[in-house]
Formats: sequence, structure tokens, C-alpha cells
Amino acid sequence: MKKFVLACCFLFSVLPVSAGLTPPDQLVRSVTDEVLGIVRQDQDIQHGNADKAIALVEEKVLPHFDFRRMTMLAVGRDWRDASPAQQARLTDAFRTLLVRTYSNALTQYRDQTIAFLPLRAAPTDTTVQVRTEVRQPGAQPIAIDYVLERTDAGWKVFDVIVAGGSLVTNYRSTFSQEIRRSGIDGLIATLERRNNELAGKAARR
Repeated sequence: MKKFVLACCFLFSVLPVSAGLTPPDQLVRSVTDEVLGIVRQDQDIQHGNADKAIALVEEKVLPHFDFRRMTMLAVGRDWRDASPAQQARLTDAFRTLLVRTYSNALTQYRDQTIAFLPLRAAPTDTTVQVRTEVRQPGAQPIAIDYVLERTDAGWKVFDVIVAGGSLVTNYRSTFSQEIRRSGIDGLIATLERRNNELAGKAARR
């Protein structure tokens, strides 16, 4: 899970506001450079200012992630058993969890660099995997692949693969166990409780 947290520094720096039909690998490169440039110059974020990190995430990322699809994939087959109201609460809680977790990781960015690997995709593909490596002194590179789908609203990220492990698959195991124990409402309560804990930690800094 630590590798997923490390990836957060880059997970939420994928797409610009005007995604359009710009090739997804170009989007990853240009906006990663932009966001990390902001972090390098912002001492508040580097010193743990969660509010500023969250604001950066919300401005640059949220419109371009398909959180409903991510939540559906993470919940798995139990998704169809949830009511529309439960699905909405699950999506909102999971979205909040990811934003809080990854904005926190963004404050931990220091001197990592990103290597962009060649895109293996045809111009007609509607789902692509953009491959990158996070490199840092004294450590092995970490492979981070972004899985995007082309939609009428532009490219949307719906999964991230870190060191060969899928983000949504990683959460699916945890979510399935919680649903087996206490049902859909129990999973919602667990996610909301975790979000409150993260908010409390940020407030105490």
C-alpha cells in the first residue's frame, strides 16, 4: 500500500482542464510537469498544508477522473446489489478518501522525477494505458501506469496500476471483506469514518 501512497504525488496530476482529444501521453507529460512545478515552488504544500494540496487536486484533477466507474470496479459484483442512494454515497465517500489520501501524499513530494515511456496504442483506441516510472535517488524506479478511457467529455482516468498492482483491484479485496462483515451500509460507514479521521489529522497539523 505504501507504493500506492507514493504514487499519489503523481496520480492526481494527470489531466488538464481542456483535455479535448489531445493524446493522453501528452496530457500526462504536460500536466505532470505543471503540477510538480507548482509543488516544488509552494513551501506551504511541502510543509504539509493539506488545504492547499486538496485545492490543487480539486482544480487539476477531479473533473477528469471517472470516480463512479472507479468505485463500481472497486466494489465489484456487490455494486449491483446497492441501491442508487447507496451507490451515490459509496462514490462520494470513495472519492473523498482518494482525494484526502493522495493530497496528503502530494505534500510528501521532494525530488522524485518522472520518466515517460512510449505509448503503445493505436489512434482509434478508446482505452489506453500510459506508462511512466517514478525515479528517486537511492531507490528502484516505481512503474505507474494510468488507464484512461476516451469519452465524449474527453479522456477519463478510471484505474492506476502501480508496480503491477491495480488501484481498484487493491481496494476491491478490502471492500469485499467489509461488505461480507457488515453489508453495503457498513462499507459506507467505514469509508466515511476513515474520511473523518483523515480530516481530523489534517486539522491538527
